[in-house]
Amino acid sequence: MKIHLTSVFVDDQAKAEHFYTEILGFVKKHDVPVGEKDRWLTVVSPDEPDGTELLLEPAGHPAVKTYRDALTGDGIPLAQFAVDDVTAEYERLRGLGVRFIQEPLEMGPVTTAVFDDTCGNLIQIATKPQ
Repeated sequence: MKIHLTSVFVDDQAKAEHFYTEILGFVKKHDVPVGEKDRWLTVVSPDEPDGTELLLEPAGHPAVKTYRDALTGDGIPLAQFAVDDVTAEYERLRGLGVRFIQEPLEMGPVTTAVFDDTCGNLIQIATKPQ
């Protein structure tokens, strides 16, 4: 068994597609219309095009707002992405206008940072465990 797909709820799929591909550097994998305005929109790491997909899922369900507001209000990231160098990625993303709520922080064997994905979520980046 392995993880094939996970999701983040997003307020606007077009905005999310731009942020996750043009800013973060993911690659669009699937883009299939679902209903009148939604899409089955997934992205993957360019390093693993056949790896785990991230679904940019519309945040239309009534429970989503309460859930995300509670997480962001408490500063809890919805997802975590691995990077080789958190400080370098922090500087790159800040240069692109990404707003961080936690600067790089060493936490034992890993370094983390947390940013706002502009789509309603906090995302943590962390060094890959050795």
